[in-house]
Amino acid sequence: MRKSVVAIVGRPNVGKSTIFNRLVGERISIVEDIPGVTRDRIYAEAEWLTSKFNLIDTGGIEIGDEPLLVQMRQQAEIAIDEADVIIFLLNGREGITGADEEVAKLLFKSNKPVVLGINKIDNPEMRETIYEYYSLGFGEPFPISGSHGLGLGDLLDAVVGHFPQRSEEVYDEETIYFSLIGRPNVGKSSLVNAMLNEERVIVSEIEGTTRDAIDTTLTRDEQDYVIIDTAGMRKRGKVYETTEKYSVLRALKAIERSDVVLVLIDAETGIREQDKKIAGYAHEAGRAIVIVVNKWDTVESNEKAMKEFETKVRAHFQYLDYAPVVFLSAKTKKRLHTLLPAVKLASENHAKRVPTNVLNDVIMDAIAMNPTPTLKGKRLKVLYATQVAVKPPSFVVFVNDPELMHFSYERFLENKIRDAFGFVGTPIKLFARRRQ
Repeated sequence: MRKSVVAIVGRPNVGKSTIFNRLVGERISIVEDIPGVTRDRIYAEAEWLTSKFNLIDTGGIEIGDEPLLVQMRQQAEIAIDEADVIIFLLNGREGITGADEEVAKLLFKSNKPVVLGINKIDNPEMRETIYEYYSLGFGEPFPISGSHGLGLGDLLDAVVGHFPQRSEEVYDEETIYFSLIGRPNVGKSSLVNAMLNEERVIVSEIEGTTRDAIDTTLTRDEQDYVIIDTAGMRKRGKVYETTEKYSVLRALKAIERSDVVLVLIDAETGIREQDKKIAGYAHEAGRAIVIVVNKWDTVESNEKAMKEFETKVRAHFQYLDYAPVVFLSAKTKKRLHTLLPAVKLASENHAKRVPTNVLNDVIMDAIAMNPTPTLKGKRLKVLYATQVAVKPPSFVVFVNDPELMHFSYERFLENKIRDAFGFVGTPIKLFARRRQ
């Protein structure tokens, strides 16, 4: 089930980034006492009581025609469009301004639940000033202090109370969920249609045609799949993003529900910095990954060119050395038959369990080949290892002192586990723990 989305919205310099950093528990957004410091949306995961949700910090909404102000407003409008609940933040020291009223009009049009946060209420005497905010028409205003962390619990209780109750269709547990992520116009919708042999989703040369994530079922060779197609970009009225502004949250929603993520790269335009950022979301989420080089019909598609392009992929995506690379053309369906077997293999490895006795044989053989390191005269002793989780496969190695486990030796053990058991297409996690 996907997480709910909360956007923090308001005019510049009301403390949005301070509140954002408080809620996510770390300093992610830049905090300066200068209007307009946060220009783009910033995303992070937050948690309150038993509810986890995605939080968006936005650039302040300013009314004006200067290019930067227009872009900030557009980014905020996109965040509002993505959100399930909106925190409308105001400066309690300044009262309601004309800019606040303009933001309120924008929020009324969204028809989304809005929770009023009146920031910079740093002492109890100031609470008497919040009653004027009832006039905005959003119900009870919550006095808070981002700098001191006051009143945030009541605010979050109100936010969580607005979260929608979601019910998603449940498929057989053997069904493989996979999503397609990538820059706009790399051919995600075309690839879905090619796999289905029908025009299930709209395909256009105009970037941003796909508006929402679409679930589609598919069966091949007695294996059931659910395809989650994602938008690379969104256009709605005057709300738009430039080609390189990927709709991050939509990809995150799809990744959350996926067993396998297909990272699409355009063979014609080559690898972009944005491709690496997009792939990083799936890697950090611990999902199985297949790198798909689409539009292979538009370049010289011989074996030599394929090897050269894969070398470039490996150089740019060094952290995805476990991910297979599939070359195909959604348009001509050339090499399309190689995709689903790679997806199935990655999914199987993502859920693979290794017997403890066999795992320990591999670990001990690796130690015999490359003895454990020493630090300040003390040698690392590996006692035994066991698998503790799947999706992704996760292993705990019990040792005499976790501080002695250098990352290079941890990497060595991880590589030996991969050599022994495969794990093509999936990340694996290794944790050193002291035996109690």
